[in-house]
Amino acid sequence: MSQGRSSYSLDFGSDYIQYIEMPAANPPANPRGRPREFDLEEALDRAIPLFCSGGFHGTSLNDLADGMQLTQGSIYKAFKDKRQLFFAALDRQEEFYADRLRTALDEAGSGHEKLRVALLFYAGLATGSEGMQGCLVVTTAVELAASDRSVARRVSHSFRRRQKFLAELIYQGHNDGSIPTHVDSEGTAWMMLFLFQGLRVVGKTGISRKQLTKAVEAAMKTLR
Repeated sequence: MSQGRSSYSLDFGSDYIQYIEMPAANPPANPRGRPREFDLEEALDRAIPLFCSGGFHGTSLNDLADGMQLTQGSIYKAFKDKRQLFFAALDRQEEFYADRLRTALDEAGSGHEKLRVALLFYAGLATGSEGMQGCLVVTTAVELAASDRSVARRVSHSFRRRQKFLAELIYQGHNDGSIPTHVDSEGTAWMMLFLFQGLRVVGKTGISRKQLTKAVEAAMKTLR
């Protein structure tokens, strides 16, 4: 992953929503001339559930080595330390969800329809094995944001990016007539973000998809 600010866009046909990513931790080290001996993305995919379950402090290097199927030496060759690995896993999970959301929105038409699809997507993440695993951003916010200012900025930016995305869908609904213009796009987007980030926490208890769908429909009624 590259240093500095980077961006990516969600393609909605004729509309684009650009996300600006926070500077990531220093990129994983790979000494010149020495090929990496494992697939980085696969290793991060194995690290994500470990951090979601144990948090940053509760996940040891032994846990990571066992779960990632790597030696500690291999981990240190790819990452400066556990903190860099943690932020790389955070980036990986967000990129993975962004790709899936982009696919889910491909068939959506109006701003109202796109918003409903997006909310159902977020709700779906709170069910089944993914729901039990939880969201690494939420886990990070609960565990570290109050005591680590750099983490707090990272998490705050992630939440703000998601809120702006929801607000953009409401703006699109204003423009295409599918959402009344009296609906406050900024405030409503924050309300929906708070609701569904909360559901990621509740999802760890095994909430049903039917219950989550009802929550989505109730949220959509605020757009009348």
